[in-house]
Amino acid sequence: MQQQRQRILVIEDDRSIRLGLVDTLRAKGYDVSAAERAAEGMSLYDESRPDLVILDLMLPDMEGFEVCRRLKADGGPDVPIIMLTARGAELDRVRGLELGADDYVTKPFSLMELLARIGAVLRRSRRWRHDDEGIEEISFADVRINFRRHEGSKAGRTLDLSDRAYRILEVFARHRGEVLSRDQLLEEAWGYSRDLNTRTVDNHVVKIRKQIEDDPESPKLLITVHGLGYKLAV
Repeated sequence: MQQQRQRILVIEDDRSIRLGLVDTLRAKGYDVSAAERAAEGMSLYDESRPDLVILDLMLPDMEGFEVCRRLKADGGPDVPIIMLTARGAELDRVRGLELGADDYVTKPFSLMELLARIGAVLRRSRRWRHDDEGIEEISFADVRINFRRHEGSKAGRTLDLSDRAYRILEVFARHRGEVLSRDQLLEEAWGYSRDLNTRTVDNHVVKIRKQIEDDPESPKLLITVHGLGYKLAV
């Protein structure tokens, strides 16, 4: 049986970059669709449900950050997104990661490097979705988290957790009782090993605490180990 080709959606308004990416990715065996504008790209996303999205940050009709937010919120939190942009500021990279982007590539870029990152992101995505050894569910205190269904509750109340929050909690569940550094969390929950002076992990921990803690200002479950990182104390 012939293996189904992985689908990639390119949303890029620069015609030369868009056509170059489409030709290169198709030559590498990917099934590629492309859009010049955000609205067209989101429509193509609904039609094809791609395995990965390459998203330009500066689009003529909508900022790429907003496109990323909508794609992640519109029933597709697991679809990996690589942001492609001329911006190189650290705050932009952090904002993209906060919104759920899986990687961030600054123009001008090497096609070989981009292809390597696409392959790495797709492998990580498959591992998160199909890892048979993954933890299906964890319960602690009055909190219950189901990682397969992305459902959570606290004392019977449904939790409002993002896809990234479930990934972070699963990393903690895999390392129950261990202290995890920010770098380790970035590597395992984002697959993002490059050094960044960022509070991305801290911001996500704050959001998770607001959902699972009785008193987020005095956490008892997801605690800070000063100078080292965080620990799920269950």
